[in-house]
Amino acid sequence: MPPSKAVILAAGLGTRLVPYSKEMPKEMLPVFQRENGETVLKPIIQVVYEQLYEAGVREFCFIVGRAKRAIEDHFTPDWDYVELLEKRGKHVQASLLDRFYRKVEDSYILWANQPRPLGTGHAVYMARGFVSGEPFYAAASDNLYLGENVAARLGELWDKYGKPLLTVKTVEDPRKYGVVVAEPVGERLYRASRIVEKPREPVSRLANTSLYVFPPEIFKAIEETPLSPRGEIEITSSIQILLDRGVEFLAYEPEAPWVDAGTWDTYLSAIFYSLRLSVDRDKVEELAGLLRR
Repeated sequence: MPPSKAVILAAGLGTRLVPYSKEMPKEMLPVFQRENGETVLKPIIQVVYEQLYEAGVREFCFIVGRAKRAIEDHFTPDWDYVELLEKRGKHVQASLLDRFYRKVEDSYILWANQPRPLGTGHAVYMARGFVSGEPFYAAASDNLYLGENVAARLGELWDKYGKPLLTVKTVEDPRKYGVVVAEPVGERLYRASRIVEKPREPVSRLANTSLYVFPPEIFKAIEETPLSPRGEIEITSSIQILLDRGVEFLAYEPEAPWVDAGTWDTYLSAIFYSLRLSVDRDKVEELAGLLRR
């Protein structure tokens, strides 16, 4: 069976997006989505959640930090507002919120606060009580794949192989990412042998894209992970500890475009990719023409 629990990581400071991210979480930046024939804007974290929900997850642990109250508010159903939209004839908008809120009410959601930014490994570790010895999804909430529910695909791969999973994407400059060294074992599937966080000298062009299926053993590895030079517990180092112990990780590289909202440049790419997938070609060309003026 695919994992039924997911840990969504949303505690990062987003310093590269200041001043926007000083009080507003970067995870609430919107991207375009096509839903029921309408083009709409959704926060990235909602898209991440909905993909996991559609993959069969019903239990969620959100790891948040300071100034993330907007995320909790967004995931708190406001049925009075839905009723107000209906009364004012905003039926499309009311329907969008209705569908989202029904998913939220169908989910068990736990909020855990990471009081200090001690790294992704530490953020995952805060969910150890929630996970309770089961395999689980872990997903960064400031990046995602567009046009394919990759979480659902990971669930299928877990069901087939029963092995921990990473997601990767071939990139031009891997020095900005965690990098996975792996050998092909199938169509768009690799066996990982090594993972290195932001290497000075690229050891591979496969970037780690921060969507995982972890075994519960990851928590023991996190406990043994030393602090990085920047004073954080890197989840990539914890994964390497498991790799060194002979735990086999598979890495899946989707065909779908991967977008990262960590910087304004990458967020701009996210907007354009999501727009291209959500509106007809004529509209995309019209907007591109406006930019060229």
